[in-house]
Amino acid sequence: MFQIFSLKNGLDNVKGFYSQGINAGLKKDKNDIAFIYSEEECDVSACFTSNIFQAAPIKHFKKYPKDFKTNFILINSKNANAMTGSKGVEDIEEILQNLNQYNPNIKNPIMSSTGVIGYRLPKQTIINSFKKFDFQKKDSNGTAQAIMTTDTFKKEIAFEVKLENGKSFNIAAICKGAGMINPAMATMLCFIITDANIPKKDMDTFLKDAVKDSFNTISVDGDTSTNDTVLLFSNKKSGVYEKNAFYEALHLLTKELSMQILKDGEGATKVVAFEVKNAKTYEDAKKAAFALSNSLLVKTALFGEDPNWGRIASTIGASQIECDEEKLTIKYDNIIVYGNGTKQMNKELEEKAYKIMKQDSFKISCNLNMGSQTYTAYGCDLSYKYVQINAEYRS
Repeated sequence: MFQIFSLKNGLDNVKGFYSQGINAGLKKDKNDIAFIYSEEECDVSACFTSNIFQAAPIKHFKKYPKDFKTNFILINSKNANAMTGSKGVEDIEEILQNLNQYNPNIKNPIMSSTGVIGYRLPKQTIINSFKKFDFQKKDSNGTAQAIMTTDTFKKEIAFEVKLENGKSFNIAAICKGAGMINPAMATMLCFIITDANIPKKDMDTFLKDAVKDSFNTISVDGDTSTNDTVLLFSNKKSGVYEKNAFYEALHLLTKELSMQILKDGEGATKVVAFEVKNAKTYEDAKKAAFALSNSLLVKTALFGEDPNWGRIASTIGASQIECDEEKLTIKYDNIIVYGNGTKQMNKELEEKAYKIMKQDSFKISCNLNMGSQTYTAYGCDLSYKYVQINAEYRS
């Protein structure tokens, strides 16, 4: 048995970890450079973007041996350091080499970046910022703010996990993401730290599972970035570990962060669960659910608060899964809008559906009645604001 308690101040709760966010001058008046540092070397597990054009920080990470340990990550916003070729990796190496004059205890440092694609890092600006670093700082708030791009709010979370023997460990994370969110690990950076004494094998397995069930289920616009990264660091500082408790805490953490990303979808006003039930195969259920969460016509109907089930049905059919319009049932929350004897909405039914669609979150459930497999994807609406944000992204 175990209990999971939410904590304030994110990363600050985890033993032996320090973090800070500062303004280096990449942005005019906001934090733009951050670090996470551990006194002890950490095991690290990673999940990266499925985009073939992976950014320089990912290429640099992969130059290390498979099970290397690290105790430092440097993070910048404003510049993605993507599509910069071998020079982009060389720039990272030069930047990280300069860290040791400020802290000789840094081992195998890594870097992560987010921002505009296609520009090399302003190396000297970043290196000059190191003199501002306080390696004993507990600054989760500033760190979370430094990695934001089009995010409208910071994303950080922390849990204390108490075991029945009275011992406990901590796990915390910061995350960024609002646009270019696709169910191929979203478009995001997420840094998870823990003092749990977790074996490296469990870290790798659990992180992969957690990402599959959280960040890989959400969609804002169907685009996949070059920089997507989820990293899990463990310094074992608490000396405490329980397999089921850690698995549950990690899944809870990534699920909550993925919902925060979706809520903060660029210009989004609604978060919607797309449940596809009783598909013939799991792949059919997943394919149809993703088709719904990515459909521009569905997203714009959500924004217009139009309970047009025709767009839902059409998208399912277009996904090329095995389905039958005579067996299909579509529900908005608990209201059946199609199927089970309902082919056209009357005025009373339409009014009930309108009320559901005016909510900031609800579920659209599609029962295919073809088998027993279910999958739920999560999406949001597409508003005028999304177009404005992305049209003016480099302004």
